[in-house]
Amino acid sequence: MNTSIVKSTLFYMFIVGIMLVVLIPLSYLVTISFSNSVELSEFPKSMLPSFREELIVDWDEEEEYYLVSRENASGTIVDLYASSNFERISDYFRDYLNLRVDPEELEADFIETRNNGTVIGVVYRKSIFNNFQKFFSVFPGADSALINSIKAALYTIIISMSFGGAIGYALARTPIKGKDAISLGSLIVRMFPVVSISVPMAVLLIRYGMFDTMLGLAIIYAIPNIGLTAWITRSIFMSVNKELEEASLVFGATKNQTFRKITLPLVLPAFAASSMYAFITAWNDTAVSLLLTDENETLALLIYKSIGGSSSIHYAASGAIILILPALAFTFLLKNYINKIWG
Repeated sequence: MNTSIVKSTLFYMFIVGIMLVVLIPLSYLVTISFSNSVELSEFPKSMLPSFREELIVDWDEEEEYYLVSRENASGTIVDLYASSNFERISDYFRDYLNLRVDPEELEADFIETRNNGTVIGVVYRKSIFNNFQKFFSVFPGADSALINSIKAALYTIIISMSFGGAIGYALARTPIKGKDAISLGSLIVRMFPVVSISVPMAVLLIRYGMFDTMLGLAIIYAIPNIGLTAWITRSIFMSVNKELEEASLVFGATKNQTFRKITLPLVLPAFAASSMYAFITAWNDTAVSLLLTDENETLALLIYKSIGGSSSIHYAASGAIILILPALAFTFLLKNYINKIWG
């Protein structure tokens, strides 16, 4: 048997396996985030989200109310709600089925079953952003938690880029003894869990009034990222041809102008890659935020705490999607710069 065929087959099997490990949980998360309260209680659950609701409506002549039913995932007809008041039916649809249907529209759709005495089927499109809107109302402080996460991520990027970039430039351009040891030492800091750093740092943050602040969180997040930024930027600064900088100085540019107009544009990919790592570190963290915040929690921490409520798991899933989207957008925004480093 050709060994190249075996290797390629194993490689593609590995890739498919990785994709399944990632895509199946992600698909389930997306499905839960778009599910309504009725679908959430069904079993087995679909792996794909549904964006419409098919309902069965019947008029009960004796009780004089409309009976709304639906077919669940196992094929059984389940009664949902009974009422002759279209305002109440509209409210039920909004709260439990993620359907925004006016009472007047319901009356026009349901009147056939009352006049003809027949069971009818109606189809409505879901309000796909309903769970995302309810996430901010069901969980108090979700909007401020989102703002806190943005602040913490931005502060982390600024601190990491400022200190890490300066260290990387110094290691690449100045004659310092033991530069390799310093570079390696700055990278070793990243091997330590951020939680182990945050415990002793909590005392300092309390002393200087930065406990339960986004700046205090950002300082902790930046500690391992400063070393990584220095390591990445050092290698890029070293690859920049010194003759370009010298030529700029010869033609009358100052050192600051040379750095801003010649060196900095060439090393932007390194800063982009470093900022991506810094952003993801701050954006996704829950452990450090749990230790170092009291009232000003981040979005990731709020979602982590909300998962325990089984009745609102679909709202928590919507919050998780909200948490994922900025990280994906930030990564795709910087991917062109990152490709310039790693091709």
